[in-house]
Amino acid sequence: MSQNIESQIEKVLITFRKEIHKIEESDLSESENSSLGIQISRNCLQQLRLIVRDTPFQSVQDEINFFKEQKPHVYARLKFFVTLHKNILEKPKGSITRKRKYIDEQLEKIERRRKSNLDFEKYYLQKETKLDKYYFVRGKDSLELISDTSHYYTDPEFSTSHDNMVAQIIASDLLINHYNFELDYLRRKELQPFSDDSPIKALEGLSWSASKTDLVELIYALQASGAIEGGNAEIKRIATICEKIFSIDLGNFYRTYLEIRERKMDRTSFLNNMKSSLNKKMEDDDSKY
Repeated sequence: MSQNIESQIEKVLITFRKEIHKIEESDLSESENSSLGIQISRNCLQQLRLIVRDTPFQSVQDEINFFKEQKPHVYARLKFFVTLHKNILEKPKGSITRKRKYIDEQLEKIERRRKSNLDFEKYYLQKETKLDKYYFVRGKDSLELISDTSHYYTDPEFSTSHDNMVAQIIASDLLINHYNFELDYLRRKELQPFSDDSPIKALEGLSWSASKTDLVELIYALQASGAIEGGNAEIKRIATICEKIFSIDLGNFYRTYLEIRERKMDRTSFLNNMKSSLNKKMEDDDSKY
């Protein structure tokens, strides 16, 4: 992009991220917060639309970056908050069982939608680029590559054949993390509190001196590796025990995990550091004998 359009877009996105972060840190079960998220996301998209309409991209790659990364980042939040607002209004009252059943149904809907676009989701998540010039450049539609027919009803000046699909992938991840957080909150309400003579009690007093993000990385690694109950232990259960042992509040660790996944480099930095530290200790101990 030329410096002019780049600075305009970045300025809008910086403001958007700050405003959305405040909402994401609030109670997302409140309809007022989801409504505000919708408003902020729509305003941001309108600002971006005007910038892109009035200022040309300097190169095809800049246009690809906008429609593959920047616009979907905002559009995904709009989709997320719209769905969230709808679900808040529809969510059943009453028993925990009814609430959990409703959330499970929403997760199943996401899974069915994902299955219909597995090839493109694989393309996007594996950061492939060979078809970007067809997917993310305006006016370069290839009919045989279009599976989302809603594209034909969008603004051709502000849409490509696949930017909406990228936004849907991101929105699905946001929704899955939110639903899992809600499910584990409901499960926690059903759990019996730890008793004073619990084995966990004997471990209290240990302090976690690394970051909370590092602990979340370790928790997910333990679960993914199958080291605890063959991988059948729920993340929330492991996290709750770790919180008890280390007297720490991990907060929304699902969101933390999402941030770990979004790291550009060295996504398992804590685990890699642990491995290096252990190897160094063994080498040091070997040298003593």
